[in-house]
Amino acid sequence: MEQWSHKQIAAALPPLEADANKYTRGHLYVVAGCSRYPGAACLCAAAAQRAGAGYTSVRCSEEALPIVRTFRPSLVAESWEGLTDTALAQRDHAHPIAVALGSGFDAADGMCQKIALWSLTEVNAPLLLDGGALGAIANPYGLSRIALRNQKNCGPFVLTPHGGEAKRLAEAAGIAVIEAPQLARALANAYHATVALKGPDTYITNGEAVIAMTEGTAALAKAGTGDVLAGIIGSLMAQGCAPLEACVAGTTLHARAATLAADRLGPRSVIPEDLLEYLPEALRSFDCALRAPLRMTTRVEKSSGA
Repeated sequence: MEQWSHKQIAAALPPLEADANKYTRGHLYVVAGCSRYPGAACLCAAAAQRAGAGYTSVRCSEEALPIVRTFRPSLVAESWEGLTDTALAQRDHAHPIAVALGSGFDAADGMCQKIALWSLTEVNAPLLLDGGALGAIANPYGLSRIALRNQKNCGPFVLTPHGGEAKRLAEAAGIAVIEAPQLARALANAYHATVALKGPDTYITNGEAVIAMTEGTAALAKAGTGDVLAGIIGSLMAQGCAPLEACVAGTTLHARAATLAADRLGPRSVIPEDLLEYLPEALRSFDCALRAPLRMTTRVEKSSGA
């Protein structure tokens, strides 16, 4: 079983160039936060800022707008009304971008379902789907749209399901529920995606090698922590990280921030907002790793077929 060192993951993080500006540092579009779950947009977008994106835009429900704007005045927030009638993002090598979509999507909200399915073929940029968007694509129509996205070469595609969401994605694709590492690989191949299957251990794969991130903590077992993770991974992709690297680094940063928060506050008391406060310290630990090696418990399982 191959080991990934902390220093190797640190080296995969996007460099911060001396002449960078807010556009060259990456622009993440966060599409999140229906009227029922406005906090998801706040958490996802604020995590993206903390993880280094130079520009973070939010498209959310009309009801969520004042909450997002109050939570972080530095966020550019607009309603998602009319979103499906226009291009959300276009790839530009000089100004890297990505889209994180689905945090705080309500499965019963028709607009959420419409946006999720629309994004598969109309977002011409790296795209991460999380939360309620995963349920929206877990059907034959969603699979056909994903196949079309692949044919159109719209850009990298990432899914971040927890166990229940993974089960629904597997059922839609006709995949038997199997052990988590093999399930993650099967989902990646079926959905033409990089998959981060969240759990006590998180399994990340692009359909080939499976990387296990084993630094998870029970402090993360609260609603909203997945929204923070989506923002971190999306931010890293917006800054130019390849999807697999963004998922491995992002899940580790997320777990490190939770561990730091639990050390100070106790694991019972950690809330998603605490991860935003401790994420900078987790990032600093990676920066230090480029000067002195630190231990990290990440392993890689080689593919033996889906």
